[in-house]
Amino acid sequence: MDRSKFLDAIIENAIDGIITIDDKGIIEHLNPAALELFGYNRGELVGKNVSVLMPEPHKSAHDGYLANYEVTGRKNIIGVGREVDGLRKDGSIFPFRLGVSEIKFSDRKIYTGFIHDLTKERANEEQIKSYTEKLEVKIKERTQDLVKLVSELEMAKENMHALFNKEKELNQLKTRFVSMASHEFRTPLSSMQLSASLIDKYTSKNDVASVEKHTLKIKNSINNLTTILNDFLSLEKLEAGKVEASALRFNVVSFAEEIAEEMQLMTKQNQHIIYEHTGTSAEVCLDANLLRNCIINLVSNSIKYSGEDTLIQFNTFLNSDELKIEVSDNGIGIPEMDQSNLFEPFFRAHNTGDIPGTGLGLNIVKRYVGLMNGTVSCESKLNSGTVFTLVFKITE
Repeated sequence: MDRSKFLDAIIENAIDGIITIDDKGIIEHLNPAALELFGYNRGELVGKNVSVLMPEPHKSAHDGYLANYEVTGRKNIIGVGREVDGLRKDGSIFPFRLGVSEIKFSDRKIYTGFIHDLTKERANEEQIKSYTEKLEVKIKERTQDLVKLVSELEMAKENMHALFNKEKELNQLKTRFVSMASHEFRTPLSSMQLSASLIDKYTSKNDVASVEKHTLKIKNSINNLTTILNDFLSLEKLEAGKVEASALRFNVVSFAEEIAEEMQLMTKQNQHIIYEHTGTSAEVCLDANLLRNCIINLVSNSIKYSGEDTLIQFNTFLNSDELKIEVSDNGIGIPEMDQSNLFEPFFRAHNTGDIPGTGLGLNIVKRYVGLMNGTVSCESKLNSGTVFTLVFKITE
């Protein structure tokens, strides 16, 4: 086959467009792929400036590119190749990769452009970009959902842990209650049963002293049971939210003296309650009933946990800012290891032994004081006594 025909066959059947122009930019030849790509027939383009296939600003500047190359010999695209835009006959613009080769003859030179359509590649790139952006959005959403889920799981874990601790605490309270109730109820009931039997025995012998002794034991046992039941009733009302503080103005000195006199009747042999007040005034505005229960509970504890021939100090301090109430004794004291749990319900210190008590009193005191916006604190040393302090802010 003739070499020229061989080359023509290659050019005419190439899948990429091939355009040949002279050194003035005039189109001399286009292969079928180039004609199809730009939407022209051969007669419409041969003899025209190649800039007709270019959108602005390259359309107006193309001849200047050629002239600049002729003068300077500096190649911008010849032999390099780059991506540019083409202008079709219908006015649409499309991207293609352009490679330009310079062919020199003895009397002239021509330029051949090889055009590879990038429309599909660009569409694929845009599609991939779109997919990537959508994927990033989806990943971000999934990540946010995952973070939210992890946060909810952590919260659920914390809630379960809190519920577990609450359940554990409740079981401990139940255990304390059963232990306390079985002991505290059984002891006075057994004492009453025994004393009642002995009364029958001593009555027949006209032993008045023994009858009085056991009658007193029955009374004390009944008082213990009454205290236990009152503690339960107070706790039930507090748990049900039925207790509210109702502040009224009263004289704290008269109020305290009455309590001291009443509690003196409950003391052991040669136990004495000493009351003192410090302050230039005595008027306070608090819930007298709740405060009375608090003081009686603290003084009762001092009587119970102190021996015979001891003093129980009961003091009130009043100034323009606050009322402070102290109840102190020199009784058995509270072990340091027990002091942090002192105000928990059903908790009793390890050194209380057979001394009766529900473990509810101090919990009730703390909650009553809290209802009156006050604070309660304790200082104690083993075998050296205990001081309880109540503090209330004074408002006009």
